[in-house]
Amino acid sequence: MLTTLALRHLAVRRARSAVLLFGFALGVGVMIVLLSVGEAMLEQSRDVRLVGGGQVTVVPQGIDVEAMRTGAISGLFFGIDRARFLTRVWLGGGRHGDTVATVSPVLEHKLVYLTVGGRTVAARAGGELPSRAAALGAGLDVVAGRWADSPADSAWMAPTPQQLYDQMDRFHLPARPDSTWGEWHYFNVVTGPDEWWYITYLVGGALPAGRWGGQLLVSHRRPDGGYERFAERIAPEAVTLDTTRADLALGAHTVRQRDGRYQLHARTAGLAFDLEVTPAPRRYFPPVELGGDDFVSGYVVPALSGTARGTLCVRGACRALDGVRAYHDHNWGVWRDVTWEWGGGQGATFDLLYGGVRAPGVVARGGASPFFLALADSLGARQVLRFREVRFEGSRPADGAAARAPERFALVAVRDADTVRLRGEVLHAAATAQQAGSFTRTFLQLRARWRLDGTLGGRPVRDEGLGFFETFLGR
Repeated sequence: MLTTLALRHLAVRRARSAVLLFGFALGVGVMIVLLSVGEAMLEQSRDVRLVGGGQVTVVPQGIDVEAMRTGAISGLFFGIDRARFLTRVWLGGGRHGDTVATVSPVLEHKLVYLTVGGRTVAARAGGELPSRAAALGAGLDVVAGRWADSPADSAWMAPTPQQLYDQMDRFHLPARPDSTWGEWHYFNVVTGPDEWWYITYLVGGALPAGRWGGQLLVSHRRPDGGYERFAERIAPEAVTLDTTRADLALGAHTVRQRDGRYQLHARTAGLAFDLEVTPAPRRYFPPVELGGDDFVSGYVVPALSGTARGTLCVRGACRALDGVRAYHDHNWGVWRDVTWEWGGGQGATFDLLYGGVRAPGVVARGGASPFFLALADSLGARQVLRFREVRFEGSRPADGAAARAPERFALVAVRDADTVRLRGEVLHAAATAQQAGSFTRTFLQLRARWRLDGTLGGRPVRDEGLGFFETFLGR
């Protein structure tokens, strides 16, 4: 009887029956999908390769999570750039201290080759910091022995000031000798409203076996608007550099980093100084390196802002400095036909840094914007944005030179929903003509007042201050 009634209902109420059948089928389908997803999640949760602690997992951008689980070849060559910086400052720093309790870096399933007795075997390797893994509830159950942080583990996660600045500020050797290789410590020290010093300890040439050497370069902008320059070349046998530390000696001219303080010493014709530069805490930009086999450009800023103290003597007239504003960065790479845009400044809230290089045959990956703008505050890095150009306007004479310099500049930088606008008014400009073969440019060092406004993290930001900026004319 029930079957007969059902069939007659289907025949008489066809539209209603079709809707009911469709709804029933849809419900069954959704249930099957949910059960399948739940079963997959349960299976993955039991996978030893995915077991870990914590509530959020940060993975390299673009990686296939399933490839990480199965070990497919697409997961072998991914990594997170500047992982130390992200772990210590971006994720594990004070900015997110009320949300992030612990950060545990993990190196998982990396391809390695072991060679024993002439036989090479491919293997997978991983690593993590024992104390951090334990804090996340993902520590190993050790059957014998102990699993604890080594000194290298502690230095990776929470380095001393000596270790931190040596890690980021060490020297490098080129992959092959190149006459256009150069690497230098650069400091600027502001000793008055219209007076400052550019100090460079430079190593350049075909290191380590070709023709190379060192040079001390100092430029002094006097309060009267004039410039005086001091320079001394150093033979290679008198140069000592360290690929594990920030220390550099160019004969009697030295830079020593001790417990996060830089000790600068120099004695040359007409100039002598002993200075100590102290970076402001957390106001640094991590090492970045661009290029490939034929072109390398590396850059790090240990002191977006800092202070300097000590003595500075010009032709026997000495003055004491205490607490004056200072900046320090470190450059390395191949500088054949290379130009750049660069700027750094200090405001009431932010330290800003922007830059990028132009070199023949070098383009941004994937059409990305070639330049970056970084903002840092008392908690460390706040945001890194991208922009495509610096727009220069107007024309004014450079200080003490026939060259012209811009009156103003501006740029707009973006990242996702964040947008900031930077405008600068040039107060002073120094011009230096550069020529090497067909490469002819005018290098401009600008002192400018800047203003910044926009939004970061959905909140309006505004700041202003003074800074130094560099560009080239004649491109």
